Amino acid sequence: MGQKVHPYGFRVGITEPFKSRWYAPKALYGELLVEDYRIRQFVDKRLNRIPPFAAVSDIHIERTREELKVIVKTARPGLVIGPKGAEVDRLTEELQYLTGRKVSIGIVEIKNPDMNAQLIAEGIAEQLKKRASFRRIVKMRAEGAMQSGAKGVRILLAGRLGGAEMSRRLDNRLGSIPLSTLQANIDYGFAESFTTYGVIGVKVWVCKGLYSEEEDEATATKAAGGRGRARGRH
Repeated sequence: MGQKVHPYGFRVGITEPFKSRWYAPKALYGELLVEDYRIRQFVDKRLNRIPPFAAVSDIHIERTREELKVIVKTARPGLVIGPKGAEVDRLTEELQYLTGRKVSIGIVEIKNPDMNAQLIAEGIAEQLKKRASFRRIVKMRAEGAMQSGAKGVRILLAGRLGGAEMSRRLDNRLGSIPLSTLQANIDYGFAESFTTYGVIGVKVWVCKGLYSEEEDEATATKAAGGRGRARGRH
């Protein structure tokens, strides 16, 4: 059996921050955990599955006693905010109704969506649904990520590719992806394409090089559990 570890879980607390940042006593922990899951499901459905299709790749949650902060990482911040902030206000109200807490929403723009593994996976899944040639999609997406500055890309499709009677896998790799190097910044994304002839799974790994000392995005707070990102290995 292949024994693969999730690239993000492997690095949490070492070079990556936690996606949920809060502390709770035992009695409340389970309830808040389920609430986090529901928030993520709701925001994903609201922004990614129905218009405006805002290309949200990640949702971080921070809690204090007073309020709940939801940080949305998106390639299209304008669509999340809406005209004069109408969309973001509506989303805030809906989340307050869902959780019964005071909610604030932070929006972080993804500067380079072509190098974001989750967005690549979602894009491929969407095109597979439209019956595009799977080999061409994979090749184009992989080359696009490399041109955007990635050090390595791997895209894995599995299922009834091209509507074939028997399921199979297509594995496409470009560049280097050092999965067991903790200092390597590996972005991982997974999406499912619900086609008329069955579900096709899409997995994407993108290597962005080694973690550098400067912070790459505004979401990683010091409370995240991720330590300083030093160059080289320890």
